[in-house]
Amino acid sequence: MSDDLLYFNGINGASGEFELEPLTLDALAKVAQGEKLDEQDLAELKEKRDQKTSGHYAVVEGADPKDLAATGWGVVFAFSDKDQTPAIREALQPLLTHRQKQAGAYYKEYSGPNAYRPGESKNDYLTRLGAGPGPADPKKVPYYLLLVGDPEAIPYRVQFQLDVQYAVGRIHFDTLAEYAAYAQRVVQAETQPPFLARRAAFFNVSNPGDRATQLSAEKLIKPLSASMLSDKPDWAIDVIAPEDSTKERLGQILSGGANTPALLFTASHGMGFPNGDPRQLRHGGALLCQNWPGPGNHRGPIPEDFYFSGDDIASNANLLGTIAFFFACYGAGTPKLDEFAHKLGQRPEIAPQSFLARLPRKLLTQGALAVVGHVERAWGTSFLWGGREQIAVFESSFKRLMEGSPIGNAFEYFNERYAELSSDLTVELENIQFGGTLDNQKIAGMWTANNDARSYVVIGDPATRLPVAPGNAAPAARPTLSAIAAPSIGSRPPALPALPQPPGASQPVNYSSDEVNYGIGETFSAAKQSVQDLMKKLMDTLNQVVDDLTSLEVKTYVSRDMEEVKYDAKTRDFTNAELRAMTRIQLDGDTLNVVPERSGEIDEKLWAIHESMVNQAQSSRAEMLKTAVGLLSSLKGL
Repeated sequence: MSDDLLYFNGINGASGEFELEPLTLDALAKVAQGEKLDEQDLAELKEKRDQKTSGHYAVVEGADPKDLAATGWGVVFAFSDKDQTPAIREALQPLLTHRQKQAGAYYKEYSGPNAYRPGESKNDYLTRLGAGPGPADPKKVPYYLLLVGDPEAIPYRVQFQLDVQYAVGRIHFDTLAEYAAYAQRVVQAETQPPFLARRAAFFNVSNPGDRATQLSAEKLIKPLSASMLSDKPDWAIDVIAPEDSTKERLGQILSGGANTPALLFTASHGMGFPNGDPRQLRHGGALLCQNWPGPGNHRGPIPEDFYFSGDDIASNANLLGTIAFFFACYGAGTPKLDEFAHKLGQRPEIAPQSFLARLPRKLLTQGALAVVGHVERAWGTSFLWGGREQIAVFESSFKRLMEGSPIGNAFEYFNERYAELSSDLTVELENIQFGGTLDNQKIAGMWTANNDARSYVVIGDPATRLPVAPGNAAPAARPTLSAIAAPSIGSRPPALPALPQPPGASQPVNYSSDEVNYGIGETFSAAKQSVQDLMKKLMDTLNQVVDDLTSLEVKTYVSRDMEEVKYDAKTRDFTNAELRAMTRIQLDGDTLNVVPERSGEIDEKLWAIHESMVNQAQSSRAEMLKTAVGLLSSLKGL
């Protein structure tokens, strides 16, 4: 095969073909020229690169990244999940309490008005929190940030850019029981003496006739494992030979207990599926093992016997304390839109929604502390440059992790590489736009390496670290996982409020089943239920009123013929009238104005009328809020 081709680690499970066929450098260079970065993001990427060359890293100078009291820890909820946030927060409470004790004054929770809002860029969000570009300053926003929500609620691109400046991880589960399991097991792993043996395993797939996995086996696994063996003599380094890197062997490795290493690294194809395929959400990002005989020996859909998915993790597997790294397409998740097609208007939907891969989520519920993986396609440029192996980023990250650094800090090397490549790539593309020479190999290599480095993410708490025993201490057995029970999100209806008791009233009469009550008990119960139903409806109505009052919108219209003007109650707008001014005010004070103008000049008279209406609306809203709060307070305990 030609060395001028670039290879990608992904197989389409529905067709059995490559997710993306190998591309020539010329073809990839043309795609790369559609790349355009946000100017604010680019400024931060350049600053990140400069920090690296000057010896400064993501957190402010002098702050020990291993000490949460110096760096801070924060949890970011999604505003779009506001209805579920209280229940999720309750399920995560053991972890939140644990981190609050560690981070002290630098512990932050971002929910309610401080939650991430739909459509915000990373810079918009940080500006609203009072933070700006530069090293993470825990006095403003903590260095370690745990995002809680799926990538629809908090987009992957926001996570990628936050990760340039901060140590970021993400969790999202389908049930409260899973949130509770993860929270309790992180605390369990961190609140006892380190117990795991210093053991790492490298799962080494190299499918017959498949250049992508042959390259990762020869140019990534082989030199990386050898480097770890040389640099970490107090660690046992297990390298699984390609012929043994089967689904059955991976199942043994992840069965729990003594079979499971502290650190697991896998390199393989990841499973991709077409948009809407019934297996996409369940098996997207699953690991294709040595069972696949390669592209020349298999045709048609990939059977489940060939790949390892979240379904293959036993419900009793004890993975407490393990951290895994999956080098595979979609190993961490899949975006809704194609991240590979960058020209404007050419980003097709590749999934019904952005989602986290199920395999790492399943590992976390069984005691794993974190999983590092790739969003979208994973490319050979992660470890190849100019046809030669370049694994310094992997080596540095693994060594830092094995020496006790939190995973979010250990993998800063990937963020630094992304920052450097993005800055250099932008300069090259600008030179081409202004008549510079197009070097296909250089552009193609930089572009794929840039996108690849950007798309590595941490699933799990970024402040977790390997709980390995000191080099001179004997490891202990993994602690037994305790049973976790919690209801599914949305499965528990809100409790009905209790009836109020007026001052001096006696307690309700309790009627036993064997007393003669002449029907009074039934009448009382029916009346009580009716009042409870009425109170519930009233509470629901008041809650809706408060929701409606969280923002104020005032519009001013003009019309030459008032008889033609009609009001549409559904759209809350007038027809046959011209909208001439508008003001929108959020409850937190954020204000947007659209000011009327005529012939380039502000219409002062109309704006004065509009301002008076805004003031009147604000006064009315304040009175309504006061009334609603009073009613809610009086109904407390109903």
